[in-house]
Amino acid sequence: MSGFFGVISRSDCVSDLYYGTDYHSHLGTRKGGMAVFDGRDLTRVIHSLENSYFRTKFESDLPKFKGHSGIGVISDTESQPIIVHSHLGRFGIVTVARINNLQELTERALSHRRHFSEISPAGTNPTELAAMLITEEERFEQGILNVYNKIRGSCSMLLITEQGLFAARDKFGRTPVIIGRKQGAYAVASETCAFPNLGYEPVKYLGPGEVVLITPEGYEVRRKAQERMQICAFLWVYYGYPSSSYEDIAVEECRYRCGAALAKNDPHEVDYASGVPDSGIAHAVGYANEKKIPYRRAYVKYTPTWPRSFMPQSQEVRDLVARMKLMPNRSLIKNQRIALCDDSIVRGTQLQDNVQVLYKCGAKEVHIRPACPTLIFPCEFLNFSTSRSTLDLAGRKAIREIEGTEDVNFSEYADPDSGKCREMVERIRQNLGVTSLQYQRLDDLVKAIGLPKNKLCTHCWDGTST
Repeated sequence: MSGFFGVISRSDCVSDLYYGTDYHSHLGTRKGGMAVFDGRDLTRVIHSLENSYFRTKFESDLPKFKGHSGIGVISDTESQPIIVHSHLGRFGIVTVARINNLQELTERALSHRRHFSEISPAGTNPTELAAMLITEEERFEQGILNVYNKIRGSCSMLLITEQGLFAARDKFGRTPVIIGRKQGAYAVASETCAFPNLGYEPVKYLGPGEVVLITPEGYEVRRKAQERMQICAFLWVYYGYPSSSYEDIAVEECRYRCGAALAKNDPHEVDYASGVPDSGIAHAVGYANEKKIPYRRAYVKYTPTWPRSFMPQSQEVRDLVARMKLMPNRSLIKNQRIALCDDSIVRGTQLQDNVQVLYKCGAKEVHIRPACPTLIFPCEFLNFSTSRSTLDLAGRKAIREIEGTEDVNFSEYADPDSGKCREMVERIRQNLGVTSLQYQRLDDLVKAIGLPKNKLCTHCWDGTST
């Protein structure tokens, strides 16, 4: 994933930009960047975040920045913001994007004698490609529409221009874009958790494909929202910060409802519920409240020196961080029957390690309760698990063990009422070595979120897509 933040103000915007961008650090670990416009020039700084955090990397750069508008990004893709000189004027751009036809569009551009300057070992920078598509048109609004029409995947973006800030949400709304307001300033963010401590109140959730121009005086819709939406349901399950909201639906409250749904369908008796920190905690609280049993912390996270494990550079580093940062509370584990809630099971290796630690500490029973269904299909629209092979997914591994091949009807395994699905879950349970394993039903997850299913992207669970 990635996340962006922009601000435009009657006064200097740098402090708000710095802290607002930092509040998106849970969405990326690879690159961070900021660009500020002072009315004449755009100043840009980009740093690697792979061995440190955003604030520590950018604190020394703050004296370089001065201006009334700016954009920032925490990215798990390539370097951004991109600064562009064009017939539209000078502008900066950040994106939250997954462009599946990147190579095709690159070859198209090269055949038209265009060139790319932001080249990395991974190839064309997706944000620079988006900027190039924008400059093919005569106005920014038309250029953004050109991006929507040309790419396959998803792309939300912020542009800093002489006119103001352009905020544009992906054409199917797969990622959120929210506008906040305070006296004399407007901000735009991927996460509403960036607003409260900076004094902003959310005033508008952009709709799918909507384009808005923001100035210190207000915002103007330049392209109306489209009807069809496919926002990623995983935002509420895992990505989203607990104090954020999307489509005016609070992440934390949704996770309580997810946990409650798991508890309602669970016939097993347990002594208490516990959550895998951090995103499993709220699911476990909802589970415990519904079951009317205690919530206890079988695991606590050691954060002073161990960073999060979502997307470090390699799988080995991810596994090391995940193992070292979680510390068992031995006195709470011995002779206990534990319902351990997590946001999801991706590969299952980290969870398997966590389970074995519980047993070594004397747990009598361990019951795993993921807050979403089994991940079977690769994400095609966001940069989730792009460094992990589909073959490594716990669901795919179990299916391969059962069938001896990948050439199967996966829809049968995605149906929670089918014998194939029950066989798959039982195989995953055996591989994890736990007492019981019960996934969330997709219909219960959709109900917990509170949007109609046709407004949600559930591709990674059931294979459906736009």
